[in-house]
Amino acid sequence: RIFVNRSLALEKIKCFGFDMDYTLAMYKSPDYEELAFALLLEHLVSIGYPHEILAYKYDPTFPTRGLVFDALYGNLLKVDSHGNLLVCAHGFRFLKGAEILHYYPNKFIQRDDMKRFHILNTLFNLTEAHLYACLVDFFTNCSRYINCDTGYKHGNLFMSFRSMFQDVREAMDHVHLSQAETPQRPWRSYFDLIVVDTRKPLFFAEGTVLRQVNTDTGKLRIGTYTGPLQHCAVYSGGSSDVVCDLLGVKGKDILYMGDHIFGDILKSKKRQGWRTFLVVPELARELQVWTEKSGEQHPARDTHPAWPRTHLDSGSSERPDISSIKRRIQKVTHEMDMCYGKMGSLFRCGSRQTLFANQLMRYADLYAASFLNFLYYPFSYLFRAPPVLVGSSQPPSTHPL
Repeated sequence: RIFVNRSLALEKIKCFGFDMDYTLAMYKSPDYEELAFALLLEHLVSIGYPHEILAYKYDPTFPTRGLVFDALYGNLLKVDSHGNLLVCAHGFRFLKGAEILHYYPNKFIQRDDMKRFHILNTLFNLTEAHLYACLVDFFTNCSRYINCDTGYKHGNLFMSFRSMFQDVREAMDHVHLSQAETPQRPWRSYFDLIVVDTRKPLFFAEGTVLRQVNTDTGKLRIGTYTGPLQHCAVYSGGSSDVVCDLLGVKGKDILYMGDHIFGDILKSKKRQGWRTFLVVPELARELQVWTEKSGEQHPARDTHPAWPRTHLDSGSSERPDISSIKRRIQKVTHEMDMCYGKMGSLFRCGSRQTLFANQLMRYADLYAASFLNFLYYPFSYLFRAPPVLVGSSQPPSTHPL
């Protein structure tokens, strides 16, 4: 099934664009993440990290997309669209009450502080998020290191969480960007235009020089390519404006599909007006859990805290005791969240939407677990967004969020 945020008529779409990783190329999960995680650990050890960290294994039930890493305190955070904290973990230990207030007195973060708070929105970030938790867990429990609020001390050495973040990012680049020998496959004939090394999100702004790739050697031809579109040719760089010119279309004529909210969806929507389709592989699991477990929430719904106040108004002095109802709701909510994973649902924490869900609703016209879901719709299909009144929420039957 394909879910709709904004109506879209397929017959008006002239070009379909695809991101490669996790969109066209669907990696075997969690096998791919396990391999990437092991390579990350090996690289960190090679630059001086303790060899004991090699004992950690990737746990697919822990990380979820949309988490925020606090490079000052080393915490993994789950927040809503306004920056309010929903979940806070230091390593694999989930903080509660006074512990959270120690770091965040208002249970709120300034998401605009990009040097401190780093949003882990992509599927590649799953291994990165789990690695942060493993490193924090190791150094926190290792007797050789003294725990500090902003890092760890060992003799004359102080390792801050910010330096740890930089090391992990460098390791990510090494693992994912280092050149590897790959077999040649006859895949180019399936596409009218192929562009590599686009450097998103720069691609959706001023872009870079468009060059043609020599498909025999893999090297770039000198100079800027200014000719017409050549079928099966491969280009490097360029910009979204250049792509529109080569294809002879406008932004609204393109439906672009990708898995990265920031790099693929947000920038293509805000800067070019492209129609957008977000690939959310986790959606299949989210829908399965919701279908199987949502019935267990009915007892909590039946004891909604509004019912004791049915006959009360602003002039009433009576204060009904709803503590047992609140505990029951909290228990059911926690049990439901844990069905999704240790960090809960990608889209919600209880009744509150996550930052990821809010961005999905704002910037993706359509979304589904896979772009292959289009095979079940004719090209004349009209995706129509369900009408929603201001202040109301959509029922699960029409929308998973």
